[in-house]
Amino acid sequence: MSEVPQDELRWVTVLAAAVQIEDQLAGHGRVLSQVVIDFRAAPGGLAPDLAVIAPGAGRNARGRYDGTSVEAVLEVAAPGGGHGAAARAYAESGLPLYVVVDPAAGVCTVHTAPAPGGVYREAERVPLGNDLFLPLGERTLVLQTDGFAGARPTPGTA
Repeated sequence: MSEVPQDELRWVTVLAAAVQIEDQLAGHGRVLSQVVIDFRAAPGGLAPDLAVIAPGAGRNARGRYDGTSVEAVLEVAAPGGGHGAAARAYAESGLPLYVVVDPAAGVCTVHTAPAPGGVYREAERVPLGNDLFLPLGERTLVLQTDGFAGARPTPGTA
């Protein structure tokens, strides 16, 4: 969760991902950025860089989406990290898919299989410049990461 204004590189990555996801959802779900969502393990809520909301999800009595309505979260790592507390809250809340884009390291990490104790049992590291395959229920979204900030070409490609 970003609590400070986003820099240009972070915004470029979030926007590139949001446009691709929105196109693939084709009206079956929503993409939100920096909107507070109520996750059960974060009483005040969290405002992820990007959240994919399930089709047909409604708001709760507080006027927010619940974490159970979120199919995936994508965060852009700030220099020096800082996503540990959010990652634990997402896992404890049962968020099925948590993606961290780390422009400095040139890698995306796709976390799946949330477990009690605030951990994800599975994590796949994908170098920037390669496609990300994101399973969302019955469908899989494909994100091209070559437009993400810090993306480096995959070795052997033009």
